[in-house]
Amino acid sequence: MMNDFSDLVVAQAVRADVTASNKKQIFQLLSEIAASAYGVSADEVVERLTERERLGSTGFGGGIAIPHAKLDVIDQVRGAVLLLPEPVPFDAVDDMPVDVVFMLLSPADSGAEHLKMLARVSRFLRNEAQVKRLRGAKSSDALHVILTGGEARDAA
Repeated sequence: MMNDFSDLVVAQAVRADVTASNKKQIFQLLSEIAASAYGVSADEVVERLTERERLGSTGFGGGIAIPHAKLDVIDQVRGAVLLLPEPVPFDAVDDMPVDVVFMLLSPADSGAEHLKMLARVSRFLRNEAQVKRLRGAKSSDALHVILTGGEARDAA
């Protein structure tokens, strides 16, 4: 299924209605979520995301960012998603502030897998209807259900 990210995001790594005022705070929030959900070092996540961001903004336009990094300590690609009620400046390609953030963390040696997951998330987030559904989520649980295709399974 196109919108089933249950292999990438666990419920505790999905947060709706979190507040941040800049990119640094977003990375801090993401790193704390990753530390809690996946047992990685929050400091290392912030460091790796910041290093990657120095190469060029991961804000790809339309109010969306996909910050990503590689870590030695994880064994599979993991994600975290933030939905911000107030968009935050992110130096995106279109200069629009960001309100949907989908972070990817990949194992250090996962070249092709990392790129494949980035492409998968990017394709999903290019779909305006999907993004509209994400932005309409009123809670972290609702956001997680949308990301994992839960509503389709529940309806069956």
